Amino acid sequence: MRLGLISDIHCNLGALEIALDQMSGRVDEILCAGDAIFQFRFSNEVVAKLREVGARMVLGNHEDIVLSRHGERVRAHPQTDPELLRWLAQQPRRIDTVIEGKRLTMFHATPEEPRCDYVYAGSARMQEFGELGADYVIYGHTHQELVQRVNGTLVVNPGSTGQPRNPGNGFRVSYAILDTQSGEVSVERFDDPTRPRQAVGGSR
Repeated sequence: MRLGLISDIHCNLGALEIALDQMSGRVDEILCAGDAIFQFRFSNEVVAKLREVGARMVLGNHEDIVLSRHGERVRAHPQTDPELLRWLAQQPRRIDTVIEGKRLTMFHATPEEPRCDYVYAGSARMQEFGELGADYVIYGHTHQELVQRVNGTLVVNPGSTGQPRNPGNGFRVSYAILDTQSGEVSVERFDDPTRPRQAVGGSR
């Protein structure tokens, strides 16, 4: 099975639509590693698109904010679609599944508390990802693409499909395609349609 991997969209509908269009016909399922929305800003369009394509999604720290007591004003805003908000609230913080005999685990940042740590290639916590008993671990949060084998586990971070902050790829948005049978991963990048390439920054 070929999985389309996206993460950290942060309300960027234009980038999400480009990524989905590029993956159309190339993947069997979409997995989203969280942060579809942006702190105190909800996006009916992004959440509706994820639901429309049947994406399997985990909650990120930005969803946690909106769904917590701190996000009461966002939830009560007249432009926030309550049905889409309910759909979002039903998503888990972690997915453990088996696809064609391969064990896959997905979470936003880390599998256990603290859940907002930034785990890069050289981070000490990366070792934890190889101790989960999974063939594949999918995560996001760092806004930087990563494909790394830890023990017997292939760890994949598709980067950000909406808020680029990786100077190593020219500050381009990204997504990844994982073939669960072969273990091959391709990372695809394109310019953010919403702003100039040199514009960077924003909340993590």
